[in-house]
Amino acid sequence: MRKLTFGMNMSLDGYIAAPGDDLGWSAPSDELFQWWSDRVAATELALYGRRLWETMSSYWPTADREPGAAPAEIEFARRWRDMPKVVFSSTTRAVDWNTRLVTGDAVTEITRLKAEDGGPMDIAGATLAAAAMRAGLIEEYLIVTHPVLLGGGTPFFTALDNWVNLSLAETRTFPDGVLLARYETRR
Repeated sequence: MRKLTFGMNMSLDGYIAAPGDDLGWSAPSDELFQWWSDRVAATELALYGRRLWETMSSYWPTADREPGAAPAEIEFARRWRDMPKVVFSSTTRAVDWNTRLVTGDAVTEITRLKAEDGGPMDIAGATLAAAAMRAGLIEEYLIVTHPVLLGGGTPFFTALDNWVNLSLAETRTFPDGVLLARYETRR
């Protein structure tokens, strides 16, 4: 059985995107960028919601060919392109870069994928992760908190029907006061 992890950058007041899907507040330090790149390298399968897929696929497939691309960006772009991905969307018609499209029920497909043998899966995108949270499918949360208050936007967590008890498994501080907290779901 595969482990499913939900990890994203988050503001101190709990948002993963500012109003208008603005992510400018979460620009990573070199150390944090390398940490995210290493996460991509360790992920066997990434699950994306449509909006985050559109954001990622609009830049990373060719980022390594941009003039002045830093070595870390080149590495991340290659890792991202090579990583197997599943996009969940009822409106997207085509995907590329080692990706397959699922237009049906996300919870059913994620449950099926978790039951397979294989390495870890990461889930990204607020709406998709919210469905997996409500279904109790997430085993690990990686919360990378930036010291900024957005006052609104897209929340990291969704409303839940039941409590989810977590155990703190790791903390790490990055430059600029960014804090990683890794929690495991207690069952």
